[in-house]
Amino acid sequence: MAVDRRLRAVVALSQAMASAVTPQDAWRAAARGAREALGGSFAALSLWERDLGRLRVLVNVGALAEGEEEFPDDETYPVHRFPEITDAAPGAWVETAEPGPERAGPGAEGTGPGAEGTGPGPPGPEQAETGESLPLPGRPAGRTGGGIGAPAPGRATGRAARLAAAGTATNPRRQGARAAALWRRGRGSCVVAPVVCHGRAWGELYVARPRGAAVFDADDADFATVVASAVAAGIAQTERLEEVRRLAFTDPLTGLANRRAVDRLLDEAIGRHRTEHVVVSLVVCDLNGLKRVNDTQGHAVGDRLLERFATLLSVCGARLPGALAGRLGGDEFCLVTVGPGPDEVIAAVTELCARADELETGEGVACGMASTGDPIGEVRSARRLFRLADAAQYRAKAARTRGAVVVAGRDDEVLRLAETPPRRGADRRRFRDA
Repeated sequence: MAVDRRLRAVVALSQAMASAVTPQDAWRAAARGAREALGGSFAALSLWERDLGRLRVLVNVGALAEGEEEFPDDETYPVHRFPEITDAAPGAWVETAEPGPERAGPGAEGTGPGAEGTGPGPPGPEQAETGESLPLPGRPAGRTGGGIGAPAPGRATGRAARLAAAGTATNPRRQGARAAALWRRGRGSCVVAPVVCHGRAWGELYVARPRGAAVFDADDADFATVVASAVAAGIAQTERLEEVRRLAFTDPLTGLANRRAVDRLLDEAIGRHRTEHVVVSLVVCDLNGLKRVNDTQGHAVGDRLLERFATLLSVCGARLPGALAGRLGGDEFCLVTVGPGPDEVIAAVTELCARADELETGEGVACGMASTGDPIGEVRSARRLFRLADAAQYRAKAARTRGAVVVAGRDDEVLRLAETPPRRGADRRRFRDA
């Protein structure tokens, strides 16, 4: 029956991760499922940030200790405190702060779990280094458990293997910082399993039980490896879906939002404008001289110009809360803001124009803007705002005044252009969604 219960728990975990909409949902489902499967009171999922040499906690679930948060902003731990995860073939292990007759080494001091010895002198053979994991009943000291490529049950690796070969037992009262941390947080034991994705350690799954509860054993360590494998499969699927979403809404050359993402945000923003009266502004930018650069210096140089301007636009957008920088296609870019007033947006875009003039290639940028915060009439759809911003940008480009931002509602000609269709053969203008 226990096997059936564990199998059902793994299936439930996999289903919950498969139905997750966001990465945060998937992380929470993984931690909750692991806690249920292993009978813990608390669980956490951490990511190994290899470039920073640390484990970053993504989610905590269950009985949280003081200072713990479900989605912490900055809970990190140096990876050297958890060297087990860095093994070429990492397996799960158990740690405990609870005493037990088979775990107490000869000459152990103290009168309770987590108590430190008081005798002077260097550590005896029963004292493990800080962070050493405990032996399980009938097992060598150190890590236990299995997993794909992990040591077979009953084996230990690294320093734990050397301790086992010497017949040394680890004293829980002298475990060091990791055992002390367990005890401080009201936990008696934990099982830790590396999450292995794409053939290497991605992070760590941690499940704990409270003081006084049954201590995790070797079978739990073996099963934790199975649970971690299910989590790894879910993480891989989540990452694939996120990549698909990223490609669907991101311009591949510049990394800015693409037209699809801009349209989606603008539709949502106009809906909020109509119900909540928030200010929505749209800036359309045309990068001057791109064709000349492509024709005379090659498309590689033209692409670098697009990337450089995209960087400037992104920095400009960062100054405006709720802004989205996007590339509409070719040499056209845009900036959508939700909340800031039109004067604040104009100031940021004016600086953008000045910085674009300083680029080594290209001929600056022509920017047109339309904002619901200006007298442009009723705006019931994103199409209306796009037409006005297009007309303003057309005016800016026709004026050939570098650095100027033309704003609908502050230039009467813009409203006339947006409302009057072009005469056949008179000019080549055609505004979006016309």
